[in-house]
Amino acid sequence: VGTDELLRLGIQIAEALEAAHAKGIVHRDIKPANIFVTERGQVKILDFGLAKLLENRRAGEAIGASAVVTMGPANEQLTSLGSTLGTVAYMSPEQARGEEVDARTDVFSLGVVLYEMATGRQAFSGATSAMVFDAILNRAPQPVARVAPSVPAALQQIIGRALEKSRHARYQTASQIRNDLERAKREIDSGRSAAASGQAERSVAVLYFENLSRGEEEVYFRDGMTEDIITELSAIKDLRVFPRSAVFAYRDKQITAPQIGQELNAAYVLEGSLRRAGNRIRITAQLVESRTGLTIWARRFDRTMDDVFAIQDEMAKNIAEALQVMLTEEEKRVIEKVPTANAEAYDSYLRGRQYFHQFRRKGIEAARNMFKRAIEIDPNYARAWAGLADCHSFLQFYWQPSHENMQHADAASRKALDLDPELAEAHASRGHFLSLLERDEEARREFEAAIRLNPSLFEGYYFYARSCLIHGNLEEAAKLFEEACRVRPDDYQAPSLLANTYEGMGVDASTVQAAHRRAIEVIEKHLEMHPDDVRALYLGAQNLCRLGELERGQAWAQRALAIDPEDSAVCYNVSCIYAILGKTEQSIECLEKSIACGFGDKKIIQNDPYLAPIRSHPRYIALVNKLAATDSRG
Repeated sequence: VGTDELLRLGIQIAEALEAAHAKGIVHRDIKPANIFVTERGQVKILDFGLAKLLENRRAGEAIGASAVVTMGPANEQLTSLGSTLGTVAYMSPEQARGEEVDARTDVFSLGVVLYEMATGRQAFSGATSAMVFDAILNRAPQPVARVAPSVPAALQQIIGRALEKSRHARYQTASQIRNDLERAKREIDSGRSAAASGQAERSVAVLYFENLSRGEEEVYFRDGMTEDIITELSAIKDLRVFPRSAVFAYRDKQITAPQIGQELNAAYVLEGSLRRAGNRIRITAQLVESRTGLTIWARRFDRTMDDVFAIQDEMAKNIAEALQVMLTEEEKRVIEKVPTANAEAYDSYLRGRQYFHQFRRKGIEAARNMFKRAIEIDPNYARAWAGLADCHSFLQFYWQPSHENMQHADAASRKALDLDPELAEAHASRGHFLSLLERDEEARREFEAAIRLNPSLFEGYYFYARSCLIHGNLEEAAKLFEEACRVRPDDYQAPSLLANTYEGMGVDASTVQAAHRRAIEVIEKHLEMHPDDVRALYLGAQNLCRLGELERGQAWAQRALAIDPEDSAVCYNVSCIYAILGKTEQSIECLEKSIACGFGDKKIIQNDPYLAPIRSHPRYIALVNKLAATDSRG
């Protein structure tokens, strides 16, 4: 099936599923044999004989205009009836395990159908049903790029997301996958129009540069430089630049640039290396054509650190010239705009960002000092002001509630916006501060501005999601945490909080368990590189306890407490873990210590579901009453 036909049919199938799901029906047996295309090209979904009614709605109300119902089960050889209803090769992992199904079950099966349409092969195959079950549960299908390299990257990504084995990582609704299919169609049609006017396809994947500097401590600089180059190239309208989330999986992997380009379906790949020694920096870069493996541009930069932004600008302009892209005056202005004129300020900012993501009091305080240092060097550094505001906001929330911290967060977030009203980080920081004041409508506008200005900014989604979670808007929080997971797949905080949010929403147990498993996978990978990250340890402990691994969860919690026993966030989260384990006295002791060390958000303590087992205890009640009295005096 050609790309145009695949997209046209895929959009119609998704529309039909969207109509059925809106009426409370899950089909449970989406496969080619149940998809009929009329002579006019209209899709009809047949055979709702295995469909599951949700919310006790009548089948007669459940079918939209795009679908036709023929009652009775399918009769194909590999249709298994019973607890695992559906056709084996097109079955979702939750069906294969005999678990409860929902709309995301049909989304997975649609992904299998799209994979087959794109590649001409089944995503999951085997000589026996048992082998197919094993493939669905335990093995990823061959990447579309390897089987059918001509399939556009946007479509590959849609199919990949639909085929996520964990329901929480998959498209959550049929409307979401329909929207992405329609967006891909528009992009491909637009690209075809450009090609018709004489322009070649210009898509670039920027790989993380190889770190040749001594020691792991220089990784923060390599990562920051690479991500800034991605941002610079993304400003060029006639280039399609893959986001950080698409290339992160290849960081420090021994795979050739042409291989990566073919897997991503990127026409070109930028790779290179970076070495820093004192004030000297050497960067080598080459642009490789994925199809041929030929280098079409290469350059070595031997400069001082003061030239770091000039190197980024030259690289962006050289790549545009190599790909015969004429830059507009606005694009030149954006590329030439530097966040700071001082390399030392830039280095301090990148160090601060590294410390900030440790998310412990010592890390936040170190980040605050780095951002302050950057501002002392360059008072007009808007990103550093935004980072400083974030530090004071988190200190206020977790460790050091004070009028002074609120004043600093307010002033720094305002300053960042004054210096650069178009800076997404500044809007995210301002929204974070406003959410602490419960000025929810103002905070929402700032968060949405941040996401609009930079759809790849992790903090835009993450801060917004935390605000929604704290204020009880769980469905919105879940969507935003999902987006945070997408833009920064290496972050362990968003998947952990997503699992907690699912629990609070009361979604089915299998989805919650899958979310906890996904969080543990990311945390374990993170702890291999950062074994003393206390936040990773205590969030991991919570996930382990929810998965029934109680001894291991308790051991991780105790390890976090031993590393940083005076950190109020550590004490609070370990209190939650002890509550889950039924260790009431230890839980209350940790909660008391957390409050004594500075944590004092009464709303969180009263609403956190993990503390439910201790809420009737007199010591807990006394703590909450004491916090209420403190609030009334303040």
